[in-house]
Amino acid sequence: MASDVPMSPELEQVDGEIQDIFRALQNGFQKMDKIKDSNRQSKQLEDLTGKMRECKRLIKEFDRILKEDEKKNSADVNKQLNDKKQLMIKELNSYVTLRKTYQSSLGNKRIELFDTGNDQVAEDNTVQMASEMSNQQLMDAGRKQMDQTDQVIERSKKVVAQTVEVGSQTAAALSQQTEQMKRIGNELDSVHFSLKKASQMVKEIGRQVATDKCIMAFLFLIVCGVIAIIVVKIVNPHNKNIRDIPGLAPPAQNRKLLSIESFGSL
Repeated sequence: MASDVPMSPELEQVDGEIQDIFRALQNGFQKMDKIKDSNRQSKQLEDLTGKMRECKRLIKEFDRILKEDEKKNSADVNKQLNDKKQLMIKELNSYVTLRKTYQSSLGNKRIELFDTGNDQVAEDNTVQMASEMSNQQLMDAGRKQMDQTDQVIERSKKVVAQTVEVGSQTAAALSQQTEQMKRIGNELDSVHFSLKKASQMVKEIGRQVATDKCIMAFLFLIVCGVIAIIVVKIVNPHNKNIRDIPGLAPPAQNRKLLSIESFGSL
């Protein structure tokens, strides 16, 4: 591909290497049609893929040098060099599309080798070989590939936007759950404090109940003792071993005897 665009020696060298690779790719894809063995076709395709990777690297180098020399060149020269770079990219993309076509064809042939049926796979007449395609057709194929790439990028952007939105919603939900967990933690602390206070009150009440029971038992024993003394005093009033209970009146029998003796003396 001849070019009359003024370039620096370094840029011109890179451009020459790129054009050599493009010629090698064109010749290589033309040889693909003449190779019948699928293994040799696969090997040839691998070699061409390596050349494409090298061409991609050189185009990046071309772009780097172009940016470095941008201030040295005029606006018109920079525009022509950028257009040349875009043509290189489109031409490389066309060979990438062609490589995919051959890869698909090789995959179909390998399937046919293991096919035990008698039916033959119909050839796709819409696929043109590299030897039958003009430069314009190769460029059109490259543009089509770039359009497909743009569509994939747009879909990827939508997926990224949806992912960011889901991430934001998840972050908001996590924030709400964190606040809720904090509130639950505070409530648990309050419940724990209330339980501890209630436990102390229950222990205090238990001690008071135990003290009241001891007092009641002691009073019960005193009452039982007093009742026992009264009963014994009534049953055996002449028993001197039992003292009179202070405030308790003497037996009624003695009072009667005293009353009779007084009456007799009168």
